[in-house]
Amino acid sequence: MRVLGIDCGTERTGYGIIESDGRDHRLLSCGVIRTDPRTPLNQRLLKIGEGLRRMIHEHQPESAAVESVFYAVNARSALSLAHARGVALYTIAEAGIPLGEYSALEVKTSVVGYGRAEKRQVQYMVRSLLQLPEIIASEDASDAVAVAICHATHTARAFAEAVR
Repeated sequence: MRVLGIDCGTERTGYGIIESDGRDHRLLSCGVIRTDPRTPLNQRLLKIGEGLRRMIHEHQPESAAVESVFYAVNARSALSLAHARGVALYTIAEAGIPLGEYSALEVKTSVVGYGRAEKRQVQYMVRSLLQLPEIIASEDASDAVAVAICHATHTARAFAEAVR
């Protein structure tokens, strides 16, 4: 199964595309869609949507996953994140791709085995699970790959339970 994972943000939206059977994962692509914080928000959201459309068109994922909304101390940050997340959800729906949503706790538990893991621990486990020669330098891209791994693992587990 080919999975697109997205780590939403208005300045940096991470993406990761993996091929997975639910146990073994292979990285196809990852990176960050960057926007300039001085650019009007509507133009930044447009750039994020265009970048995600390009990834979907290029890699043809069978499913996608994003982190669910979390409660932030800073309301302005939470609102910006919600805008970027809305663009990601819209772009996925527009492409007709099934969507999975996971809390940060679920993603970290699935990838690291500990729901309160630090970002660096997530980067190291993503490297280990994908058997990469080095960690993915961008935390945003690494987090997006972690979301994709979490989705692939949960999807395979749900399928196995349904077959029983």
